[in-house]
Amino acid sequence: MSNHPLMLNGLILGMLLVASLIGFVLKWRVGFSTPHGVIDNLNARIKAWWVMAFVMGGSLAIGHGAVILLFLGISFFALREFLTLAPTRTADHYALLAAFYLILPLQYYFISVGWYGLFSVFIPVYGFLLLPILATLGNDTQQFLTRASSVQWGLMIAVYCISCIPALMVLDIPGYQNNNLLLINWLILVVQSSDVLQYVCGKLFGKRKIAPVLSPSKTVEGFVGGVLLASLLGAALFWITPFAWWQAALIAIHLQQILPPRPGGEIDNLMGFAGGLVMSAIKRDRGVKDWGAMIEGHGGMLDRLDSLCFSAPIFFHVVRYFWV
Repeated sequence: MSNHPLMLNGLILGMLLVASLIGFVLKWRVGFSTPHGVIDNLNARIKAWWVMAFVMGGSLAIGHGAVILLFLGISFFALREFLTLAPTRTADHYALLAAFYLILPLQYYFISVGWYGLFSVFIPVYGFLLLPILATLGNDTQQFLTRASSVQWGLMIAVYCISCIPALMVLDIPGYQNNNLLLINWLILVVQSSDVLQYVCGKLFGKRKIAPVLSPSKTVEGFVGGVLLASLLGAALFWITPFAWWQAALIAIHLQQILPPRPGGEIDNLMGFAGGLVMSAIKRDRGVKDWGAMIEGHGGMLDRLDSLCFSAPIFFHVVRYFWV
């Protein structure tokens, strides 16, 4: 598989060039001096994708340590976005300090040393128990449960779920040694391309809204078109994964591997799409459109990662249980 990283980088570069050309032509047709919400937003997204592709590609090229540091930084900014909108008070000072400067770095340290037995339960068990204990030190009971659970779920979404992406590097998959970075590429490409393709298909063909209150831009037509096209992409890229082409297609559809049949067993659902809806519901509850304004055309860090937040941990554990 020695040539696969080079081939993949060439494919990503080609896709970005095609997207940039399409964006240029669309803008040229309406006039460069004429504002157009959809086309301008599309071009802003494409520019942001160039930056993200170079940052991600550079980190993957450097290796294990750089990937860990990259996602640690992503989790830090994502957690800051989440907790900025959370109903915290001065009494939560100790809990917030622990979340940012104790639990977050420890989670990535455990991943860096491959300590699966601890990083898989550190936040859902020890972090969840520690944070409300620290919150009680502020001697403030007003909205205590709401405040404590907000910090807990900020850690779960922004740190635990996102950290499952670099955690793929610690898996010892037979016949796939030293190629786990390609698995990270595959996951991100499938999930993120599904987001983009759902957006494009929705703008071109969308009529029936799926959840108009939670996410007005999501349509049935966009959802179906994006999922099908992203699934084809996942199947086409099976050669960079340990999956057969049909497994890659099914994993891409469900954003995970299809589970072996068992009594009463069900197939994992489209977690990325569900993640987008859940994160949209949280934003609507807090009265905002975006989590932030860090990435032009995308909003904040969590706006770009909402689908991965739900799909990454399921993907990680399914691969570990059935391929390792």
